[in-house]
Amino acid sequence: MKAIVYTQYGPPEVLQLQEVEKPVPDDKQVLVKVHSASINALDSRRFESQSLLGRFMDSVLMKTINKILGADVAGRVETVGTDVKRFQPGDEVYGFSAGSVGAFAQYACASENNIVLKPANVSFEAAAAVPVAALTALQSLRDKGQIRSGQKVLIVGASGGVGTFAVQIARSFGAEVTAVCSTRNLQMAHQLGAEHVIDYTTENFSRNGQRYDLIVAVNGYHPLRDYRRALTPGGIYVAVGGSIAQVLQALLLGPLVSRIVRKKMGFMGIAKPTYEDLLFMNELLETGKVVPVIDRCYPLSETAEAFRYLVEEHAQGKVIINVEQKEIKQ
Repeated sequence: MKAIVYTQYGPPEVLQLQEVEKPVPDDKQVLVKVHSASINALDSRRFESQSLLGRFMDSVLMKTINKILGADVAGRVETVGTDVKRFQPGDEVYGFSAGSVGAFAQYACASENNIVLKPANVSFEAAAAVPVAALTALQSLRDKGQIRSGQKVLIVGASGGVGTFAVQIARSFGAEVTAVCSTRNLQMAHQLGAEHVIDYTTENFSRNGQRYDLIVAVNGYHPLRDYRRALTPGGIYVAVGGSIAQVLQALLLGPLVSRIVRKKMGFMGIAKPTYEDLLFMNELLETGKVVPVIDRCYPLSETAEAFRYLVEEHAQGKVIINVEQKEIKQ
């Protein structure tokens, strides 16, 4: 089969379309014929130029060099393992890929517990946008942020993959949502359900006098004190991704600040794949409470260009890879 592989570190050009062995599912996995996948920042961190420590962790510990990336997968079940009970060949599914063969390929394996049936009213492209970004948003708001109906919630970085889901999911919980984004994304944030929007190019949310019960900052760039200032007493701040400095502040200083003041400062890492949370998202998708935002779609052969666009153009929502069989010579 054809797949996108990287054999060295560097810019997106290191991603190459190659012929590789078709994966074989184990007893608790299914083999998915991939229709669509989506790209995430966690993928680009694997192949970009990194520190020596980062390269060691990637190539030695995580063993992803010479491997196929792509966590989000949507497609049809080709075959099932002997212990699989929930799925059968032909089922349309989406979720998380498993093992060293990711979703930037014609076929990928997935654990039975990490995929769900795709709702009939949701396209493969839209389904592929969901797993990493939506579950990161959900777990940040519900599990880390303890979101409740009626709360005032601030979403910083509301126009990206995680942010667009966070705005909609927060609204589905009954929260009053304020979205922080750039000028070109203000209208989109309103359309997603945000009652209030803040243009970060003209206004600093931490200095406008407003206070929030929950702040979720996706790739935020403000110092920890700004988020603390914008919280109500007893409020919660959750950092999602961001620069090394942002992550270290949340991980190291967050617990200390939480002890000193009546405000909780925390960090959300990579989403935990769970069957239950994918089912939760299915209900939101089926009822139209959440609609994935897709900026662009690229064929598998243009995966490198898709990554370049995501980083350089600051995509709105998600960038999708369509594995179009007819365009790939066997």
